[in-house]
Amino acid sequence: MQGVKARGAGGSFLPAPGGWDQGLEASVSAGDSRRGGRGAAFQADGLAEGIARLRRALRRGARVADPGNALAVAQLELLGALAEHPGARPGQLARLLNMRPNTVATIVSALAARGLVARVAAEDDRRAVELSVTGSGQQAVLAWQATNAAVLNLALSTLPARQQRALAAAVPALEALALAIDRLADTQGPSSGPEAR
Repeated sequence: MQGVKARGAGGSFLPAPGGWDQGLEASVSAGDSRRGGRGAAFQADGLAEGIARLRRALRRGARVADPGNALAVAQLELLGALAEHPGARPGQLARLLNMRPNTVATIVSALAARGLVARVAAEDDRRAVELSVTGSGQQAVLAWQATNAAVLNLALSTLPARQQRALAAAVPALEALALAIDRLADTQGPSSGPEAR
């Protein structure tokens, strides 16, 4: 199907105490006042569950389609995030992917041992480390994305044309939603500190 493309899985995030929750409550309240009920909240719940189910299904489908891929999903997600943010520091990746810094350090060490990630000292702070995806790491990212795209295209081909058109039409809105969530995460998330090294 034309028009619907596979998109790399983005990272989730933990909101800052109070800020995110209060913003969410305000948004739901505003939606209630405009719509006269909790329809907006129910719609958001349904969308969140649908996205989560799609992500689980796509992950399972990709594993079945490429059983020889020895990388864990967390490793692939970190590689994908690093490919989008070359030169990122471990703490920045931890925040982006909502992972503990020590978890990121463990994953980075495993990927570096495979020759998929390179570590260099930052020019502005020799104590800090900047990360980049190697050529082999980029190939792993592209292969994983291609597998996801193949699984999506095969699944889409089994759907009625009306549903295919609806999904194609929803792509811009989903992209805008992802950007809006990223902006909220950047605004409400914890400020950068020593862990960004």
